[in-house]
Amino acid sequence: MDDTGRLCQALAVRLHTEAGTGPMERALARVADGVRLWVQDVPGGADADIAPALRERELSRPADPRTGPGLRVVLLRYADGAADLVVVAHRAVLADPCDLARWLLGEAVEPAVRAGEAAAGREARLRSALRDLDRRPAPEWGLGEAGAATVGHRGFTVPARGRAADPVALRAALGLVLARCTGTSEVEVGVDAEQRVAFSAAPGRTVAEYLAEVGRAVPAPGSAPAVGLTVLPPAEVLGGDGVKAEPLDVRPFLAPVHPLSLRVADDGSTALRGECSYRHSAFGDAAAEWLTGMLATAYRALTTAAPDALVGGLPLFEEEQRQALARLGGLGRTPEVPDERIEEAVARRAAGTPDAPALVCEGETLTYRQLDRRADRFAEGLRRLGAVPGDRVGVCLERSTDLVVVLLAVLKAGAAYVPMDPAYPAERLAYTAEDAAVPLVVTESESFPQPEGVRLVRPAALEEAARDGSGGPHPVPSSAGPRALSPDDAAYVIYTSGSTGRPKGVVVPHRNVAALLAATEGDFGLGGDEVWTLFHSSAFDFSVWEIWGCLTTGGKLVVVPYWAAREPDRFAALLADEQVTVLSQTPSAFAQLSQADRESRVGDSVRLVVLGGEPLDTRPLRSWLDRHPERECRLVNMFGITETTVHVTAQTVTRGAALAGSRSVGRPLPGWHVYVLDPEGRELPPGVPGEIHVGGAGVADRYLNRPELTAQRFLPDPHAPGPMYRSGDRGRLLPDGRLEHLGRLDNQVKLRGFRIELDEIRARLLDAPAVTAAAVVLRPGADGDPAGARLDAYVVLRPDGAAGDRGGDGEEVRQHTARFLPAHMVPATVTALPALPLTPNGKVDTARLPLPLTGALDAAAEPDEQVGDAVESRLRTAWEQVFGFRVGLDDDFFALGGNSLLGVRLLAALKAAGLPGFPLPQLYLHRTVRRLAPVLAAEGVPA
Repeated sequence: MDDTGRLCQALAVRLHTEAGTGPMERALARVADGVRLWVQDVPGGADADIAPALRERELSRPADPRTGPGLRVVLLRYADGAADLVVVAHRAVLADPCDLARWLLGEAVEPAVRAGEAAAGREARLRSALRDLDRRPAPEWGLGEAGAATVGHRGFTVPARGRAADPVALRAALGLVLARCTGTSEVEVGVDAEQRVAFSAAPGRTVAEYLAEVGRAVPAPGSAPAVGLTVLPPAEVLGGDGVKAEPLDVRPFLAPVHPLSLRVADDGSTALRGECSYRHSAFGDAAAEWLTGMLATAYRALTTAAPDALVGGLPLFEEEQRQALARLGGLGRTPEVPDERIEEAVARRAAGTPDAPALVCEGETLTYRQLDRRADRFAEGLRRLGAVPGDRVGVCLERSTDLVVVLLAVLKAGAAYVPMDPAYPAERLAYTAEDAAVPLVVTESESFPQPEGVRLVRPAALEEAARDGSGGPHPVPSSAGPRALSPDDAAYVIYTSGSTGRPKGVVVPHRNVAALLAATEGDFGLGGDEVWTLFHSSAFDFSVWEIWGCLTTGGKLVVVPYWAAREPDRFAALLADEQVTVLSQTPSAFAQLSQADRESRVGDSVRLVVLGGEPLDTRPLRSWLDRHPERECRLVNMFGITETTVHVTAQTVTRGAALAGSRSVGRPLPGWHVYVLDPEGRELPPGVPGEIHVGGAGVADRYLNRPELTAQRFLPDPHAPGPMYRSGDRGRLLPDGRLEHLGRLDNQVKLRGFRIELDEIRARLLDAPAVTAAAVVLRPGADGDPAGARLDAYVVLRPDGAAGDRGGDGEEVRQHTARFLPAHMVPATVTALPALPLTPNGKVDTARLPLPLTGALDAAAEPDEQVGDAVESRLRTAWEQVFGFRVGLDDDFFALGGNSLLGVRLLAALKAAGLPGFPLPQLYLHRTVRRLAPVLAAEGVPA
């Protein structure tokens, strides 16, 4: 519909013939006064099926002043004596069709019909205002469909309790709704296509102060806001001489002059009648429904509240709406969860399929019977070494058969395991052991720090202690008798990074893990035929899903060795050799596997890939889906948090979702539910971003030894027993119950007065055709000078041809971002890396991103970086050719973002430079130019 249709408004009034001269006859008599009236006789009564269709047809026809009077009046006469009087007018010609209707029916009203130049000038101004409106971006919270040309209409009522419509209170109520939806107290409400009013809906004001400010707001010209409101005065009578007429339908605009236009009329009943018209390009049907419902609730609250009540405390949702929001977020979907502990579930599998393979690691295989018996022996060893039910036992082992057996043994001993990664710094390991108050740590590490009172034991020592009773006497039960084990006991305590710099331990009970498997087993088709991988560190909660998800459902768990996890081609070969079917990956790690798959296709055994641990950009998954169609390999994006037991939601990533760059992480798992709340903890409607809160079966018990932090993050659930977890993640619910994850609330930086979301810059970097992965950091200026602060971006470029050719360069990518981002958001530097450095948990390690290259590669080195050795010089040149930026003699290859793929390219660069090669594992042992140069020298370097 063009601008003419947008600017038309319409009215339909139901009339009834009475004795003598009725309203229809008086309307017909008015035709001679210059208003053209079309009359159509309709067979049947006003309640016939054809009546509403005819009325809707006439209401929807625009009037164009360029081709006629810009005014249409139609009388639909029915056989039962009723009639519909339909008036359609262009706003440039007639301000209010109600006036014309009254005049036609005999009232002493002079409708202000504009003609000639006056109408043309007003029409031009209105058209200009609409064109400006169309150029404004639609509000994201409106859930519109970009490019949609259709218009929606919905009726609604506002409780008035017999009062006349209060325009100020209605405008104020709309202000409260908009403040909640936009996240700011400064709101604008449209008066008409050319005017707006602005005021503040600050939550700290009293109702009296707020209503007074809204009442003082004066219409002013300006850009049209997203939402407009028109309040009609009371219209008790349409028609003269006391003739009552029934208003049936009012269309303020055939298409709204605002993205969403509200019109509220007072017909004298106990409720105000409203109509909402909205453009689908800006607002979806669900958004309009929630907005009008909130408006009705806010109006009732404003008109019944005490004058000194605070605006921020007024409800915007009725209890029924609050319950609907909770159900939309997954409340009420609860699977049947077995009342058993993790080790009991594994023992049940061992009893049912004792000879089935349970664990495979570098050629060693344990059946379920062997796994269960060996864990029993280790558990006995733990008891003899002093572990008792309720204890916490530290486990610091590389991925291995012993790691899985020890974790199971700790649970069999009635204790909770505290996993620690051997790669962690000694200070962090010591802090974890002390904070968790572990009596012993099972480790192979010679360098593990030994806090006072903590005993270090090797896995072999556990079996020895069980066999001969060494290591101390078996603990004697207390007089109260042995402690009964329960699914409510803690299964593990995983330490996560804290905002204060101190890691915090998350206490997770057995029952939560059982609930996770009950929620996913059926949907994912998990069972005894599956082959899983243990890819991640036991200190990362993804390992909980990998280990116990496999062993409690009877699958075979393949332990991925250290080197295989760091070499994508070797890992891909392992997947094929072991015929792995279920794979869990962080998006960053999967990007490296996908790259290896492009060069040498991964086998076809993998049927399920679970992605989690960090936000997923779905667009790079298109290449994987090209080679592994959805029907053969299901990709599932799962949002989760350590404090909510690994996973919360699940979304299957289709090719369509990848093409659209979907940010959906899916619906909550059965037993989990989510709320999206504003900073004050108030509900937000679908489409409006806020903080994600998680409730249900997966919420952890607490933070260990951190009661104050526990109270801050584990809050009472408003709709269910138990706590909900305040995640610190930003997201929004969609009308179908899916959750969109929008990054961390704390991933916002401030640069020269501008607030910047780093995720927004990252998304634009990923839009560049050559980019497969990206990260952005804010670097402070020298000595903390804020004027010198800058944004540095890092990208991985898509290979395009020979080794080392990454299909573009950083400057091209930077120019790409400059096309979409304001100047203050364009990165100062874009550095191309062969891969982004990852933490042991598979997430981007921003601390290891190198300083960007700011000069030419052949620029003079710093005095302390002079290279006097010819081998070092040539080797350093090869490194810089591969990395694309300057490196130092003592820079760690892997700290710079290197991986096995880059190692292969380095070998190719050395060969091209006439230097000898070396076995790739040597690069892991000699990680710097200075340390690797002697290895090359020993091979003999040609002149």
